Parts: sequence; C-alpha cells; structure tokens
Amino acid sequence: QVQLVESGGGLVQAGGSLRLSCAASGRISRNTMGWFRQAPGKEREFVASIGWSDLSTYYEESVKGRFTISRDNAKNTVYLQMNSLKPEDTAVYYCAAADSYGGIYYSAGRYDYWGQGTQVTVSA
Repeated sequence: QVQLVESGGGLVQAGGSLRLSCAASGRISRNTMGWFRQAPGKEREFVASIGWSDLSTYYEESVKGRFTISRDNAKNTVYLQMNSLKPEDTAVYYCAAADSYGGIYYSAGRYDYWGQGTQVTVSA
C-alpha cells in the first residue's frame, strides 16, 4: 500500500510558477506516477505521467512546454514544476501511483493509489 501526500500548492499570479511535490510513504521506484487535476464543476483530468523503466514522460496538450514532471526515487518523491501558469490551470491537483510494467499511463483508471490533493489557484 502506497500513501501519497501532495504539497506546494497555493495562490500565484498568472505567469508565475509553482512546484508541487508528492511524497510517498513507501518505495515508488517501480510505480508509474501521474498528476491529475480537477477544477470546480469539471471532471478530473490527466496532466502528466512519468514511467519508471525509462523515465518516459507524457503531458496533456495544454501543459506541454510549461509543466515538467520528474521523480526522485531515492526520496520517494515526484514533482510537478509548473511555469507560465494561467488562470485556467486553477484546480485541485492530485498525485497518483500505478503498479505498472514501467510505461506511462494517462487514464485515471489505471492508477491504484491517490493523494488527497493540493489546491492551485492562479489569479489573472
């Protein structure tokens, strides 16, 4: 069982940056990790994923070039660096872990463990 705790959310002006962290209670070296977000009145959506076998990454189209997902297996932590933030990035951001064969997953249904979320608010 993996427990995930997100941190790093907050209020930022448009164009600013935040770095989210996701600390895992156990080893995640063989878990695919992902970030999702959910805005008020909307469904949860995929943001980014990173595999464990070759550290491949995959991003939702609207965040490509602005967000970067990375992992530090020694610290059992995954990060989401968010630059050039826009008001439409406002959402609760969730970290997720999947028992996997190494690749990336963009479907929420493939993930086995979820954090409680951290709020990101981007003001215009």
